[in-house]
Amino acid sequence: MFFRHEKIETNVILMAVLTLITVSIGGLVQIIPLFTIESTIERVDGVRPYTPLEVMGRNVYLREGCYVCHSQQIRPFKDEVERYGHYSLAAESMYDKPFQWGSKRTGPDLARVGGRYSNDWHVAHMISPRAVVPESVMPAYPFLAERRLEFADIAQHLKALRAVGIPYTDEMVANARADLEAQVNPDADPTALLKRYPRAVVGKFNGESAVITELDALVAYLQMLGTLVRFADLPPDRLRQ
Repeated sequence: MFFRHEKIETNVILMAVLTLITVSIGGLVQIIPLFTIESTIERVDGVRPYTPLEVMGRNVYLREGCYVCHSQQIRPFKDEVERYGHYSLAAESMYDKPFQWGSKRTGPDLARVGGRYSNDWHVAHMISPRAVVPESVMPAYPFLAERRLEFADIAQHLKALRAVGIPYTDEMVANARADLEAQVNPDADPTALLKRYPRAVVGKFNGESAVITELDALVAYLQMLGTLVRFADLPPDRLRQ
């Protein structure tokens, strides 16, 4: 047996060929089964694409680098679950391109921040973080409350997202602008919006401005994070992913 191994170990070309064959077999065993299933992510009831306003808010979130200091992934450990809530499911990020899991927490994880604070709290926090959290090291973003949200091309934006796999329907695209304006108008009828995007949070998030601002969009995005899945209604086998 030793002499057989010696022939392989002393022949660089033979060693390289056999190594390549071994690695190829191992890779094929892992990769081929993935082609037999539609998705590696088990769908969970409640998860939906972002509303047009949430899309714009997520864009602001990415542009300002919020992901650098805040993760959006609760690990399945007791201390994390006790602090942040139920651990994250893969399905919750299925419409994130790119996902915002992150690995650094200068600030707290935001995967379940939706509904934990009022709209007014979020507005005050973004304008002056230390006014509501004295120990915060987060920079202030008061300009978001004054900068008008540019959303004239929101329909084209949804079309682009659809091209990379997010299931926006023709109806969603056609009503993108109307849905965005309805979500930020507490006096509008949200019936059609909520039919297309269940559990969307409706309201004028930045009440200090008469126009739709970037802060409106950002708060709308934050207020939906972690609110779509009703974990109490899921059977135990659906929570093991």
